[in-house]
Amino acid sequence: MNDREAITAYIASFVDELARNNIKHVVVSPGSRSTPLALVLAEHPDITIHLNIDERSAAFFALGLAKALHEPVAMVCTSGTATANYYPAIIEAYYSRVPLLVLTADRPHELRDVGAPQAIDQIHLYGKHVKWFVEMAIPEHTEEMIRYARTIGARALATAAKEPAGPVHLNFPLREPLVPLMETVKNYRINEKAQSSAAAVEGGELILASMQLQAMAETLSESKRGIIICGELRNDEMKTAIISLAEKLSFPILADPLSQLRSGSPGGENIIDCYDTFLRGENASRLFNPDLVLRFGAVPVSKALLLYLKKHRNTRHLVVDGGAGWREPAGLVTDMIYSNEIFFCNSIGEHIEQREKSSWLGRWRQVNDATKNALESIRDEEELSEGKLFILLQDLMPNKSHLFVGNSMPIRDLDTFFFSNNKEIRTFANRGANGIDGVVSTALGVSTVLDNTVLVIGDLSFFHDMNGLMAAKLQQTNITILLINNDGGGIFSFLPQASEKDYFETLFGTPHGLDFSHAVALYGGKYTKVCSWDEFKEAFTNSFEIQGLKVIEVPTARETNVLKHRELWSYVSQEIKEALNEEIK
Repeated sequence: MNDREAITAYIASFVDELARNNIKHVVVSPGSRSTPLALVLAEHPDITIHLNIDERSAAFFALGLAKALHEPVAMVCTSGTATANYYPAIIEAYYSRVPLLVLTADRPHELRDVGAPQAIDQIHLYGKHVKWFVEMAIPEHTEEMIRYARTIGARALATAAKEPAGPVHLNFPLREPLVPLMETVKNYRINEKAQSSAAAVEGGELILASMQLQAMAETLSESKRGIIICGELRNDEMKTAIISLAEKLSFPILADPLSQLRSGSPGGENIIDCYDTFLRGENASRLFNPDLVLRFGAVPVSKALLLYLKKHRNTRHLVVDGGAGWREPAGLVTDMIYSNEIFFCNSIGEHIEQREKSSWLGRWRQVNDATKNALESIRDEEELSEGKLFILLQDLMPNKSHLFVGNSMPIRDLDTFFFSNNKEIRTFANRGANGIDGVVSTALGVSTVLDNTVLVIGDLSFFHDMNGLMAAKLQQTNITILLINNDGGGIFSFLPQASEKDYFETLFGTPHGLDFSHAVALYGGKYTKVCSWDEFKEAFTNSFEIQGLKVIEVPTARETNVLKHRELWSYVSQEIKEALNEEIK
């Protein structure tokens, strides 16, 4: 038995087990030490390979694929600093609960810590930001080691997918020769789907006992002024179950823009989508004084909502988390409920009676409608602005489309100006670590498997990941990127440091003066810079008929944007007062 036969049997068995456990997509970056993994993965008929040259971009691209597909995606790179470039995306995947299988090639043990090239310490490289780490054994062609390779593959995928989902890291020390016997790879596949040489891993869901459910149902039934808060949700069944429970209780649903509740949801009369604006008012905490808060999903984007909740610290606050985590940074939770969210909502619904529409829900709807009408006034603006852009997106986005937004101002303007609508528009963002890096690559991963994908991104975030555009060229991806260019860090203008005029532009505003048309041309994309709303509407609408990468630059002014937001908040406050017949004094 020679070394090539050993590495072929070992890697081919491992890869076949991945395919048998439904790995369909693998993102590969070129490298020598990872040769056996790359070749065998590419040869497997049930696996699609996506080539991405830059490991940092590749990892975020895999993150986007996994977000879009709701299933684990694998990524492969060579040894050395290539592995370190994976780290930012792994951090994001860990905190946003996205399943990734990270496969890093490594030097064998005798080449470590002796000055060999591309040899760094890859053991537990990602620390606590992966759910599980395994230093794989050196390849051998024995029955025990083949079973070991398959078992680790099956177990790694089950671990990545189990709630809370997240990344798993397998490190492969590989000796030369690195080229497997490709003509024999297929001999190590198990063709019978009913058979496997690895242990099958069966998962389950966390659920409450009947007595616990009864107690929770009584608590909810006793509440007269309850609210439901939904952060990022990924499951349509979860969305339906939450709406059904809210209708029974006659509770408003404060729906984060990533909850998927603002687009194409039945039962829309319970959905409140303008809370980020009207909860800024000084009298909001008195007008909306809840006796119970029920929260699902990730932490919402809105800071105004967080501050509102902090004013009601004595309110009973229930967080339902099927991943048994602790997504509650404000220290307000009174009951952390570890239960599958769909099971919880459906079971509670069976224990409670249908309520009549309450004045409590009516007040939320009244203020929400008045706020929305006031915010709609931004449509009359002739100057290009970030708020109006998101209002127009509701009109112009196709049905069954996909909207990815960058962090900083885009996600906040989405929260403020993207209202409930009848279209099925699925929204995405990287809100695990809330960074501005890797956003282009993540959106390109989404667009690879989902049609009609639009990315709205700020100029600094776009700059951070311009090399991610290479994936659009290599994958021939169709995507429309709306590049909001205010020549710097727009969100800092809303923060206290904006008052430090002597240092603000240098340290925070950071104007760059870049002409992004050159970057788009470098990667073969179509670039358009608009100067009016008519030009924007035409360019955006036409972009869905054009194949490939399309970048539409929308120039805006940072200082003007701040003033417009503040003027609009003041106008909203006046409109709410009138809508409530001066109830707010």
